Amino acid sequence: MRRDWLRLASAVGGGPALGHLAQSIEGAKPLIPQGPGFGKAKSVIMLFHLGGPPQHETWDPKPTAPEAIRGEFKPISTTVPGIQYCELMPLAARHAQNICVLRSCTTADNAHSSSGYWMLTGVPHQPLQTENAKVGFPNDHPSFGALIRHLKPDRPGIPSSITLPDHIWNTGGIPWPGQGGGFLGRLNDPWLVHCDPSKLDFEIAGLSLPEGMAADRINDRAGLWEIMQRRFSQAGLAQSRQMRDAFAMIRNGPIAKAFKIHEESEKTRERYGSNRWGQSLLLTRRLVEAGVPFIQANWTRLPGDKDDSPAWDTHNKNAERCKNHLLPIGDRAYSALLEDLKMRGLLDSTLVVWTGEFGRSPIHNGGGGRDHWGHAFSGSLCGGGVKGGQVIGSTDKQGAFVKDDPIAPQDLGATMLHAMGIASNTEILDTLQRPIPASRGRLLTKAFGM
Repeated sequence: MRRDWLRLASAVGGGPALGHLAQSIEGAKPLIPQGPGFGKAKSVIMLFHLGGPPQHETWDPKPTAPEAIRGEFKPISTTVPGIQYCELMPLAARHAQNICVLRSCTTADNAHSSSGYWMLTGVPHQPLQTENAKVGFPNDHPSFGALIRHLKPDRPGIPSSITLPDHIWNTGGIPWPGQGGGFLGRLNDPWLVHCDPSKLDFEIAGLSLPEGMAADRINDRAGLWEIMQRRFSQAGLAQSRQMRDAFAMIRNGPIAKAFKIHEESEKTRERYGSNRWGQSLLLTRRLVEAGVPFIQANWTRLPGDKDDSPAWDTHNKNAERCKNHLLPIGDRAYSALLEDLKMRGLLDSTLVVWTGEFGRSPIHNGGGGRDHWGHAFSGSLCGGGVKGGQVIGSTDKQGAFVKDDPIAPQDLGATMLHAMGIASNTEILDTLQRPIPASRGRLLTKAFGM
């Protein structure tokens, strides 16, 4: 049993807690309630596409641009007159009436890890244009997931923020900054679950009682653990909390049940796609049903990805990668998630955010690929009080630069907080105990029909 607890702690990012401890704000509440959509979302699902999806082959096709820019794919009509997506997204096009497309996202940063840090925290990296950026000061702001965990504390047996099926990393296994609690401390790290839900033998070790183990024995051991932890130094508090959470999940069961993805019908599993990304999105839906407020699903490398074009980093053969690999998987899983949430009556209370760290260059390189491009890229919002059937912002004729209504990462953060009933000026404390706003972004009021 002890080994099961340790494996569970490892699976969700456990281990001894070091560095800053969380400075919690008891009963943190919005300072200024804000209009339509405020607090409509009980959960947020953030779909993060590592590498930078090309705007031209997804949400912002440019049919009148020269072929070297527009590429070989054409736009298609959606369920909303006047709104078109790339032809590689036919399934998403059927849900356009529920989707709010963001065509004017921008960081002007062309480095994966520094632009990614900004997209994950809402705070610009110091300095910009820094590849393989290191974790730590001065770039130690909490991720959106950590911020939510801080402002919406865990309930018994239910962590308020989970990341799956992998953390985000550059070639060489170099992790990006901005994925943890940062200056809020390790206590606010999202639970990181390394997994592949598409495997036939998928399970998270330790999320159920061993055969013959009664619940009262678990309670006795939990009590013993608490006594032991009171004798530890403060550096052990995060580990103590993780173990308490592990005990609670074993006793109460909603998270353990959520991870039993094999209970889904073959028809449902097939609808999402028999791959790690598709099954990860199915798992996010199950975690929403279990009551988890924030789930971040990271599209990292899939089997067969190579270092020259891993995940969405399409430096070579962009059209081939998008047509034969990326969009068939991505469009299918994304549309299945929206359809499943709507069918179960969960879409109105679940905000689904589609994003990445930047976009791709308007001009193809010599290898038929598109390179890094932070000046203009696309994303989308759906559910959670968002008004669908619309497009916010636009880019120029080449899809190279924002033409109107630029959207910065902190604006996306403020909008997610709003949807969850947290005003962006809600205060948290920095390392010097100074109150700072949870987000300095502007609310995307158009997203809520304001």
